[in-house]
Amino acid sequence: MAHAEYKKWLEPDNLIKLRSWARDGLTNEQIAKKIGVKRQTFQRWLSTYSDMSDALKKGKEIVDAEIEDSFISVMKKHTLTTTQYKMVKKDEFNLKAERTKFANIYKLDHPQATREEIAIATAEHVDVYEKIPISKTVTEVDPNASAIIFWLKNRRPDVYRDQTFQKLNEANARKTLAEAQLSEAQLKAIEESDDPSNKTIIVDDIKEVKSDDGNSETESRD
Repeated sequence: MAHAEYKKWLEPDNLIKLRSWARDGLTNEQIAKKIGVKRQTFQRWLSTYSDMSDALKKGKEIVDAEIEDSFISVMKKHTLTTTQYKMVKKDEFNLKAERTKFANIYKLDHPQATREEIAIATAEHVDVYEKIPISKTVTEVDPNASAIIFWLKNRRPDVYRDQTFQKLNEANARKTLAEAQLSEAQLKAIEESDDPSNKTIIVDDIKEVKSDDGNSETESRD
């Protein structure tokens, strides 16, 4: 039975329904459960019928776009409108009219449906209560600083990279330079100690300097 049901989900109206479920954020497993088949069966349908997989893809792309728009909006100063509702039972005459209208449309779309199936579908889709707005509040919201930081770090990492890592890198660079300069100074000192000609000779008031021929002469201060 499930094997043959894929045909009805390739119909335009049902493809729209699949796209709508994907747009609402339902996973493939949840959609499979809604249409009454196993997840493996639904995955096989998607891999076989491109119209079905395209419908889900388009629905999910719409969700991604909506989330991006919502994320961008919180980075800007905006207004938030909150509406409170109360549930009120529909007028009996209006409720009966809505049910009759839905039942007639459902019967046209499902000519093989029994009276009981039509009644069940009508009860599921036509609510007895309706929401009546009782108050509305408009609040001005400042930009979300965390969202702005996240956006800039990912969109402009060359400019807005993490300052902690930047300072750490600068500190490591200074440390490496200092160690290199110290090593160079130590090496120079060792080289001087190995070469007598580079030594600085300190003499007292009476100093003895060897002459070129090996003899020595003594100088005395007056």
